[in-house]
Amino acid sequence: MLLINAKIYTMEEEIIENGFVYIKGEKIEKIGKMDNLKINDDNIINLDGKNLYPGFIDAHTHMGLFENGLGFEGEDGNEYTDPSTPQLKAIDAVNPMDKSFEEALLAGITTVVTGPGSANPIGGQILAMKTFGICADKMVIKNPLAIKFALGENPKVIYNSKKQTPMTRMATAAIIREQLDKAKKYMADKDKARTYPKNFDYPEYDAKCESLIPLLKREIPAHIHAHRADDIFTAIRISKEFNIDYVLVHGTEGYIIVEELESEKICILSGPILSDRSKPELANLSAKTPGILARHGISFAITTDHPEIPIQYLLLSAAVAVREGLSEYEALKAVTINPARICNIDGRVGSIKEGKDADLVAFDGSPLDVMKKPCLVICNGEIKNNYI
Repeated sequence: MLLINAKIYTMEEEIIENGFVYIKGEKIEKIGKMDNLKINDDNIINLDGKNLYPGFIDAHTHMGLFENGLGFEGEDGNEYTDPSTPQLKAIDAVNPMDKSFEEALLAGITTVVTGPGSANPIGGQILAMKTFGICADKMVIKNPLAIKFALGENPKVIYNSKKQTPMTRMATAAIIREQLDKAKKYMADKDKARTYPKNFDYPEYDAKCESLIPLLKREIPAHIHAHRADDIFTAIRISKEFNIDYVLVHGTEGYIIVEELESEKICILSGPILSDRSKPELANLSAKTPGILARHGISFAITTDHPEIPIQYLLLSAAVAVREGLSEYEALKAVTINPARICNIDGRVGSIKEGKDADLVAFDGSPLDVMKKPCLVICNGEIKNNYI
């Protein structure tokens, strides 16, 4: 497939004012200026000056784990019976047939990061996946991508109703530390048994500890739910104690402590912007946050937290951030290359570049114009929506 006469927002390099993209199979084979086009193909789409972007990315959702229009039967995002569940895998619960995947794709969102909710201090394993497909295994980009942790009110609310730990922020942090300590010892015991098999036995298999080994080895990060400033500092404190990589999820009060976050070189999955102040720790929610983070050089992405905000409103969220002070180009980065880099999936998605997945979205105008819909959506090299 050959796309011609497009204004190409590569999101990594310069904007190509009039260019082409050649797709071979599921990958981008070549991009360039129309003046340098030397490719012939029977399948040509003339974009006639329309804007072309990489497929959009929402880096924090619960897609397919809280299904549309269902109650308990469709709720698979939180295991309320145990506050520490790192062994749970989102891929075992995500339902690609949920309506939200189709709505995401039609909005030009071709990649989502999805995983457990924030009921538990340690929730489970997060994955990144495409929004087109019927089998989660075939849609995966990276699994596991991260381990979900949660601080603040959510674990307190859930377990207070059960009259069990954790009912305080102290207990939430203590559960996280205890589980990480156990996993460190388990990992050390495995290493000793591997190195000195005659002197040490392998420890009894522990699914929770086993799941945390990639985190402790810094092969994957923690994604830590934290809204309030003090919870953000707890996330930083625990991450330093155990020398793990981490990404802050939400960071609602991050703009209040932005100088401190800047010094920590922190990454934030910011959002949801469009939600109301539904609980006390959202009292200082502000749509100005992305703009403030950008001005301080903090790496961030804009997210919906679907189904908190429906996935199809990701670009509307970015548009509101622009209205409140974020530049339009930074807003586009916040739903393309930024989330890809933060989630370590930028080798495949997030920009228009040779060798990357052929996930592309065309607009007649700006995607941040709320009156616009994509006129072309391509995922894995296949056309999913075409109004050219």
